[in-house]
Amino acid sequence: MATVSFRGAQRWYPNTDKPAVPGVDLEIKDGEFMVLVGPSGCGKSTTLRMLAGLEEVNRGQIFIGDRDVTHLPPKDRDIAMVFQNYALYPHMTVAENMAFALKMAKVPAEERRKAVEEAARILNLTEYLERKPKALSGGQRQRVAMGRAIVRKPQVFCMDEPLSNLDAKMRVQTRTDIAKLQADLGVTTVYVTHDQVEAMTMGDRVAVMKEGVLQQVDSPLALYDHPVNLFVAGFIGSPQMNLIGAVASDGKVMIDDYEVPVDDKAKASMHGKVTIGVRPEAWRMVPAGQGIPVDVSVVEELGADGFVYGTTGENNIIVRISGRDTVKRGDVIHLATDASNVHVFNTDTGERLSL
Repeated sequence: MATVSFRGAQRWYPNTDKPAVPGVDLEIKDGEFMVLVGPSGCGKSTTLRMLAGLEEVNRGQIFIGDRDVTHLPPKDRDIAMVFQNYALYPHMTVAENMAFALKMAKVPAEERRKAVEEAARILNLTEYLERKPKALSGGQRQRVAMGRAIVRKPQVFCMDEPLSNLDAKMRVQTRTDIAKLQADLGVTTVYVTHDQVEAMTMGDRVAVMKEGVLQQVDSPLALYDHPVNLFVAGFIGSPQMNLIGAVASDGKVMIDDYEVPVDDKAKASMHGKVTIGVRPEAWRMVPAGQGIPVDVSVVEELGADGFVYGTTGENNIIVRISGRDTVKRGDVIHLATDASNVHVFNTDTGERLSL
């Protein structure tokens, strides 16, 4: 296994005004599952492709273990790539697809057979080894692509949105399979997705990117509880954090007539317009005349719990409620929260002000 180090790695495409990735600095530990997440066009796939050798590095360096692989061809980097479109050979069987890279490396037939059988056992593909890809479901094809990567026993797995072609139910099952497989094998893995739920449920650590720049690299729970700026706060979480404009003056933060409870550290740096962040589950309903009044426009009933969507002034509000709470469209509810649940951001810079 191996560590992965990006040291100021930059990718600048010809005839463009600015680099797609200005310069990534990222250390990935041996055996770690690192997820790169962000909206489309943020540079996450470009970063992964630089590691895999599929994109040129215009400046900076990339190391796998102690080896500088910045300018090595892909075949010499000891990585295995898993793509979103599976990239299977339609005329080959599952076994032949999985063994292809080993065959090209002139690995003896018996050794290839054993490697394929072991990978098939791990991935529950044994009964499908003689089938062609067209006879498999999308989830099974993706497992074949994983098997092809596993048999090579690489130092690093590179996965580029491998679940995006699957339906919702299969995506949930397959992401669980991949996370378990990675933990069992202990192979350093760099995984790219635009789906923050995938990122939160799979990664040991998650790197959030915007316009080619890393915004925050942390554990999923740390990203959720302590986003460093407005972008991370709005991107991580489903439904996303409520971000509400407020006014700070004399150590108080007001949303209309409601004084928002905030921690003491934030009070010292709050002036003028700020943005208050509150997770949907952090609101509690209070009697009329207290808290923030919210006009309910939509109620989503999900069984065990539900989500209420409403408005207060010009702000949209999302509230997570118990599935047994009786809230209906057209109601006016009143909401409050506690200082420990309130995130305060500088509206202009996006920087976090609270603890």
